[in-house]
Amino acid sequence: MKELHLGSHIRKLRLEQHRTQQEIADACGFTKSLLSKIERNRVMPPIATLVKIANALGTRVSVLIESGRKVASVKATGADVVEQLTSTEQGYWIHPYATRFRSKRMQPFMFVVRKGEVKEHHLSHQGEEFIYVLNGRVRVQVGPDEHTLAEGDALYFDAGHTHQVIPVSDEARYLDIFA
Repeated sequence: MKELHLGSHIRKLRLEQHRTQQEIADACGFTKSLLSKIERNRVMPPIATLVKIANALGTRVSVLIESGRKVASVKATGADVVEQLTSTEQGYWIHPYATRFRSKRMQPFMFVVRKGEVKEHHLSHQGEEFIYVLNGRVRVQVGPDEHTLAEGDALYFDAGHTHQVIPVSDEARYLDIFA
């Protein structure tokens, strides 16, 4: 599996704005040490943290993870996705689609979650999310609501509500689109 080097890109954007790590960390509500680890690609932050960093830098999450020239379309094969899965501190694996597509209005991700590996975590961030389960079963908590989703099930929700996804089956894969 290939490692995603978005920390280097975050650092580059921060330096282009002539801003310090402390300034961005303060704006995000976390420590300078955490931002340093992210920028050195030692920590893969959760999506909610990426949203905070993007907001502090005046950009979108898609800009943080995209690189290269503008392209008209981006194709990903199943093999590409499996090879490029990246582990997160919360115990799930992610693959951001279309990282080379500039100025996206949405960011699709493939998530792979395994029972017993995902740590309990509650996220909230701006925007909306759409989850579509490709295989396995997951439990999705959104605010006070709880939904169990199986293969072919989908859920659309306001990501401003506290939410989390926990695997019910041994392994589950789902498409999660942030807008």
